Order: sequence, then structure tokens, then C-alpha cells
Amino acid sequence: MEKVFRNYNAPDVKSAVREHYRKMRTNQTHDYVLRMREKYLTYDKPLALWDAMEQLNILVDVSDPDLDLPNVQHLIQSAEAIRADNRPDWMQLVGLIHDLGKAMFLWGCDEDGTSQAEQWGMVGDVFVVGCALPETCVYPEFNALNPDMQDPRYNTANGIYKEHCGLDNLLLAWGHDEYLFQVLSHHKGNTLPEAGMAMIRYHSFYPWHTGGSYNELLNEKDRQYLEWVRDFNKYDLYTKSSKTYDLQEIKDYYQPIAKKYLGEGPLLW
Repeated sequence: MEKVFRNYNAPDVKSAVREHYRKMRTNQTHDYVLRMREKYLTYDKPLALWDAMEQLNILVDVSDPDLDLPNVQHLIQSAEAIRADNRPDWMQLVGLIHDLGKAMFLWGCDEDGTSQAEQWGMVGDVFVVGCALPETCVYPEFNALNPDMQDPRYNTANGIYKEHCGLDNLLLAWGHDEYLFQVLSHHKGNTLPEAGMAMIRYHSFYPWHTGGSYNELLNEKDRQYLEWVRDFNKYDLYTKSSKTYDLQEIKDYYQPIAKKYLGEGPLLW
């Protein structure tokens, strides 16, 4: 029987997954996201890529209904599937690091939803803050819990945004995607192509790339983004399995690729 992914209403989905999204929808407001960007985007905490990978050995993504393994295993599964399909080396690296922003838990806290215990500010499908929440969000019944949906500045289709302003001008719910994107954008050694950066930044934006929402805010550039992210999505989603890898054993292959696109110095988080 073929495995079904992202079935959030399946009988065996943990109640913690539903509770995660309730908290995420309740707390991820426009003002919250601005506070988190100011607090976490400081680029003053050096941490080497491979050390960050090691830290994800102790983090299980509570929002994931499909996988109950340390997050580093999901990253290696994605990268190895991209490698098996002979895709470009930069895309293999993106597969390996796309969730690395979850290292935020190392300096996060329960109050922000950025800790091991409280992950609602770090993982899960993201959405646009500053405009109405769409029905394509996971558990849309929680949309009404968001205080912004009672604020006339934020509860219309376009909200604070101009029509067709484009994805890059939207403020998304705070999480590991945007965090890693900004860390890499400020990393002097980063030469990942635009496609790879888009895959990192938008891979959790399911209401857009899978749900088809926010059309009134998209521009022509976003058509290319959609093609790139959907291409990556099949490796992010459909490679999940119980197979596990030893990080040290795969490091010899990926280390030269990481050096090629990210240089040798640590990332500044």
C-alpha cells in the first residue's frame, strides 16, 4: 500500500501535531514576526555547518505527521534522493541543509516557540502575516484564533500589501525557512544559486506552493519560484522513511560541496 503523506486528520496523527498548529495560528501575528526578526537576525553567533547538523540529531520536528526521527535524518534522506537522481551538486547541498534553521532552538526559548518543548515559532507550514489567513492552512479552523483576524488592518485578502507585490515583499510566519535564508544571505561565502535560495526560503509555504492561495499578491517572478520549489518539494516530502544514516559516513561526500558553495568559515546565526 502506497504511503500517504501529510494526512493531518489520520487516526494515528499525534495530538501534539494538532496542538502545535493551534499554538502557531494563535501566536504567529504580524507584530510577533517583527519581534522575532529583530531578536534572532543578529548574525553574532558563529556555528559551523557540520556542528549545526550534529545538533539536529537531538531535535524531532513536532509538526511533522509523517516522520518521528531526529531531523538530521530527514535532511540526509532528502539529499541522498536528490543525489540518486543526479541533480546538480548545489541542489544536493540544499537538500542537506534546507531545515538547518531549526538550529534556532539552541538559543530559543519556550516563550518564543523556538525551543525543543515549544516549536510553534520554528517549524510547521508557514503563512503570510498581515493579511487574511486562507482555508488552505493546515487545520483552518484555528485561523479565527489569530488576533490579527480581528484587526481591520490585517484581515482582508491583501491586508497591508499591494496587489501583486510578490513573495519577496511578504512577511511570512516566523520559522526555520526564513531564518536560514537570512543567515545564508548575510554569509559572505555563500554562492548558492537563486533557485537554491528560493527552495530554502519557501519550502514550508504550503498554502502557496500546494494550496494555490495568495494569487492576488503574486507577481511574474513567483512563477519561477513556484517551479523551483515544487521541484524541490518532491524530495522534501516523498523521501521520508524509516531508513537512517550515519552523519559521519555521508560527510566525506558532502563536505567538498559545502565548501564549494559556502566556503570554510562558520555561519553567523
